[in-house]
Amino acid sequence: MPPPLRLGVNIDHVATIRNARGGDHPDPVRAAEIVASVGGDGITAHLREDRRHIRDEDLARIQSATDLPLNLEMAATEEMLEIALRHKPHAACIVPEKREERTTEGGLDAAGLHNSLVPIIDRLNQAGIRVSLFIEADERQLDTAIRLGVPVVEFHTGEYAHAHLADDNERVASELKRIADMSALALKNGVEPHAGHGLTFENVQPIAAIPQLAELNIGHYLIGEAVFTGLEAAVKKMRDLMDEAR
Repeated sequence: MPPPLRLGVNIDHVATIRNARGGDHPDPVRAAEIVASVGGDGITAHLREDRRHIRDEDLARIQSATDLPLNLEMAATEEMLEIALRHKPHAACIVPEKREERTTEGGLDAAGLHNSLVPIIDRLNQAGIRVSLFIEADERQLDTAIRLGVPVVEFHTGEYAHAHLADDNERVASELKRIADMSALALKNGVEPHAGHGLTFENVQPIAAIPQLAELNIGHYLIGEAVFTGLEAAVKKMRDLMDEAR
């Protein structure tokens, strides 16, 4: 029987709603507290260059609010490195970032950025921060992550989610196989595989059933669903679906 699958909840879009009007409501810290109270395993937050949702001052408040590990999603820039070193989250997930994108549109080109990633990863490692790379489930990208010595990779599941939405069963099967194969290869090489992006109640179970995956990170869908059912109910339902798949 595979080990339990951890659920990390990305609370960025609570802050998106807050920032749409200014002020301090709804507070992402309250979201973190709710996630902790219903069995979430971690909090993920992406501090973007343009501060469109999570803001600098949110990070320390989130860390103080619960005992859950904070996974800081960050671009590979000197500014974000300094912020990570100052706050010392449990983990830092290096993601691609373009100011004009609405959301992260794909995996990091770790292979193309290898030389610039080396000093950033080294400094995060020296600070005791667990480094992960958000990459496509692609052998070239995974090979680079292995050579960079990161302990974790998070596979981008966006293409799988798009295929599921389009009812393209052949593509769904192909994407699932790709993620499963790369998860097995990662684990074989001592790298812990995670996955996330575009996961919903409807599509999560085939991903959750991949036995090598240790963690799923899910955000936008849960915050959207919380508008209708409340965050507690949304997280509990996702947790139940993941456990059932295992």
